[in-house]
Amino acid sequence: MARFLKLRRTGRTPEPADFDHDFPALVARTLTDLTADERYVLRSVSLLDAFDIALATRTAGLTHQAPAQRLAERPLVRENPFGLWPYHLHALRSAVRNADDTTDDRWSEADWQQAAHRAHTALGDQWRNTTAPGRLLLVACLRQGLRLARDHHLDLDWLTEAAWAYVGDSVWEPIAPPDAGTDLPGLATPANALTELLHTLARRQHEHRARTVDRLTAVLDTRLLPPELTEMAVYYRAKAERDLGRPDHSRRGMQYVADRGGRLAPAARRGLAHLARLAGDFPTALAAARTLGWAGRHHRVEGDLWWPHGDMHRAATAYTAARTEAEDHGITGERATSQAQRAFTLAFTDPTAAAADIDLAHQYLTGLVLRVTTATVRTAELLRDAGTARDVTDRAERLRTDIRLAGVTAAEPVLELALAFYHAVTGDDDQLTACITRLNALTAGGDYAHYMADRPLTEPPTARWIDGEDAVRDRWRTLVTNRRARLFPGSP
Repeated sequence: MARFLKLRRTGRTPEPADFDHDFPALVARTLTDLTADERYVLRSVSLLDAFDIALATRTAGLTHQAPAQRLAERPLVRENPFGLWPYHLHALRSAVRNADDTTDDRWSEADWQQAAHRAHTALGDQWRNTTAPGRLLLVACLRQGLRLARDHHLDLDWLTEAAWAYVGDSVWEPIAPPDAGTDLPGLATPANALTELLHTLARRQHEHRARTVDRLTAVLDTRLLPPELTEMAVYYRAKAERDLGRPDHSRRGMQYVADRGGRLAPAARRGLAHLARLAGDFPTALAAARTLGWAGRHHRVEGDLWWPHGDMHRAATAYTAARTEAEDHGITGERATSQAQRAFTLAFTDPTAAAADIDLAHQYLTGLVLRVTTATVRTAELLRDAGTARDVTDRAERLRTDIRLAGVTAAEPVLELALAFYHAVTGDDDQLTACITRLNALTAGGDYAHYMADRPLTEPPTARWIDGEDAVRDRWRTLVTNRRARLFPGSP
């Protein structure tokens, strides 16, 4: 339109040939039609996926918003009034940066670099200075900021703190920018490495844990991340190795992070407590749990200790406290996990009450992708239905397949325990024996499956119980006999 009006002002009628230019040439012509300030803003925002007036002004380094406002009213800028940042250039972005710019104020490479630095700083300031910024702004700023830092070799700066905020909520939205190239050879910049780290943490909910370990190892091998982000990669690799059933590898990683006393040290100490529990060393795990505090999720760790002892009431109480703390801190992933564990424990004792807790766990998982937690809820459903549903074994087989595809080996012993409970309740000794065999092959802490059936251990006890083997045996056997009494009144 500006070209049309300019031609009309010369006194002649525009002809089709006046507009017969390829796209870059049209962009170059468009630049000449803008004011100097508008050109400055246009070049600046071509570095951004989307922008608002304030962000455009900051990126251009101007002190007044009028040029950005005028540019936003031009037809070359598209508007989505419902977007976090309403304005964008789309395909025009790269054309602006690569156009044959013949204007007197065309930019040098140094000008582009300075604009990228201003844009990166403005994004960080917008995230940090917005009251209650929320996940939407956090993820959007991360995506744009990571791309700018990668393409222009900028320091990570505020991206480090934003990465911790992203990880802290355990929501795991896809974080890689649309053109991230997370498999770029060498991961040449710190921004590449951080993008791959966050991308891997989000993807681990959708792919085999062995793939997660390989990705995180590749990130760590670059040695591009600062120490605190290196600890993040080491911790989540150790967590994935625990899920894969590699306790020695996991323990080394957890100890590395715990010894450095950084942000994830409480989580690493929790990981060490979990590893002690999985090895059947319950007194050591309990002593560790009592030192963890909220940062180490102490209540959930205690719940994880009490249910293997058959003390489901005490475990459920601990999980309720864990859920309450998660709600108080606004951590939705932890709230869902604690509620799933509560539903799991109650499913052993009171199927009717457990149904409501299972429904609540599903509600809390809405919008989240937490594969182990989801497996816990599905296992709770099997426990709830033990003795009443005929399709429990078929559902368990489907769940076993999903667990193996995800590489979350740590969830499989819990599934086998649920099946052992089901067969103990129904009195199917052959199937119960098969469950116990599989359970013994998966874990060193499966003695409680023998206790449910009131069978002697075939090997010396593998667990160090907090209150002694006899008490644990009695509680597990009572869970079975109580369910039988509920389902089959008058049965022995």
